[in-house]
Amino acid sequence: MTQFEIGDGLIAEQNRKAKAWLDEDYEHLGRVLRRRGVEIEDLVKRAQAFRVAVPSWGLGTGGTRFARFPGVGEPRDVYEKLEDCATIFKLARSTPAVSLHIPWDKPDDAADLKQFAEARGLRFDAMNSNTFQDQPGQPRSYKFGSLTHTDAEVRRQAIAHNLECIEIGKALGSKSHTVWIADGGNFPGQMHFRRALERYLESLHEIYKALPSDWRIFLEHKLYEPAFYSTVINDWGTSYYCATQLGPQAACLVDLGHHAPNVNIEMIVARLIQLGKLAGFHFNDSKYGDDDLDAGSIKPFQLFLIFNELVDAELDGTPDFHPAYMLDQSHNVTDPIESLMMSAGELARAYVQAHLVDRDALGEYQQGNDPLMALQTLKQAFTTDVGPILAMARRRAGGAIDPVGAYRSSGYRQKKSVERPVSAARLGAGIV
Repeated sequence: MTQFEIGDGLIAEQNRKAKAWLDEDYEHLGRVLRRRGVEIEDLVKRAQAFRVAVPSWGLGTGGTRFARFPGVGEPRDVYEKLEDCATIFKLARSTPAVSLHIPWDKPDDAADLKQFAEARGLRFDAMNSNTFQDQPGQPRSYKFGSLTHTDAEVRRQAIAHNLECIEIGKALGSKSHTVWIADGGNFPGQMHFRRALERYLESLHEIYKALPSDWRIFLEHKLYEPAFYSTVINDWGTSYYCATQLGPQAACLVDLGHHAPNVNIEMIVARLIQLGKLAGFHFNDSKYGDDDLDAGSIKPFQLFLIFNELVDAELDGTPDFHPAYMLDQSHNVTDPIESLMMSAGELARAYVQAHLVDRDALGEYQQGNDPLMALQTLKQAFTTDVGPILAMARRRAGGAIDPVGAYRSSGYRQKKSVERPVSAARLGAGIV
């Protein structure tokens, strides 16, 4: 069966319908920005250069602890997931990289998968290991931990899995590996806090030694869940300590949902930048905990404030500053392709808005202890509608002015429902 793809002709047709209003809005915004001393074309170039990786596990419908409601036309294997990733990239133009989760998306032939991806303009970003659940045929269980388990044989099994992820990543052209573990305790006294952390570091040292010289390893912390009393790598301080113990190729990954409610994540980002240990992000949003909601859907101002710190470091020329931007979402009630396109757009929005901050004025207000004007300077950038800039950037790159509108007009999901009959198998998608 010939696989349906959204053609350039359909995108061009949809763009023609929207061109008039885009040109009008773009011209108006350009005049507004010029009064502030900002050239709109400079911002378009920045929007075109912005990149974020799509998670392979985010292409299927996610779920909660209670239920999962599969959508039609869901991808059934990693190749079909890459087809959907290519569709996102074709429309949104900012997502050329895919982050794989192993063993959910372990390829039988890495060279073939790499070729399949490259033919669609895709490459592979960070690899992600999975020692938070048992796999079929796995000899030892991770019920009571993986890299920090009291049983050395379980730890060796978890280490071996991470080494396998690195080998797969080398074959795919990846340059980084993310480690998140679910190890922790549900009851006081269940584990020895200090010894568990010592075992984590011993295990990570074995994984670190296997890194190619041009790779990085990302340590991902999480406050709670699935363990609810204690988590071994529970906060950025513990993650930072471990990264410094491992060496220069280790850094700290920030997942926006892995913190206590109302934590100042933007300050954590600034600290990690200052300490030279910011690896990058798993972008999502949350209302109560690790909700894995679409980026920017709940706290768009917080997202802007995070990018304000990132852009500040970028403009300062901070040494060795090259954070990895990745999405990490669970789509329970929306079409995953639509959600990922929207989220990629929201990240680009916050990035461009952060470039609108008058940093000279902000610095003067900070130095002069004028909190109201400092906030107003940030709010002026945040409340500026940069939608025309993002749309123009997509259009010039061959993407869609309105990605979701073009996607729906194509009938992509309905056509895929015919190509991909419903499978009872549980896909590698959900809360991570």
